[in-house]
Amino acid sequence: MNTFRKANPAKSVMFMVSYDDGRTAYLWVDDASKALDAWAVGPIARAQQEQGTLPEGTITSIRRVR
Repeated sequence: MNTFRKANPAKSVMFMVSYDDGRTAYLWVDDASKALDAWAVGPIARAQQEQGTLPEGTITSIRRVR
């Protein structure tokens, strides 16, 4: 009898977005295949800025958190 369960893979990936003025915002990408690399998330972050879900400003770095 196996009493332990395997952990479900994460359905979303979290990124920390840093701005040139020192601010930090967090971005969740639901599709893990699109979130393979922080460089691939750059266009997603800019699209989120245009929609207003991420703050405006110059993004200096994007780093995967989980």
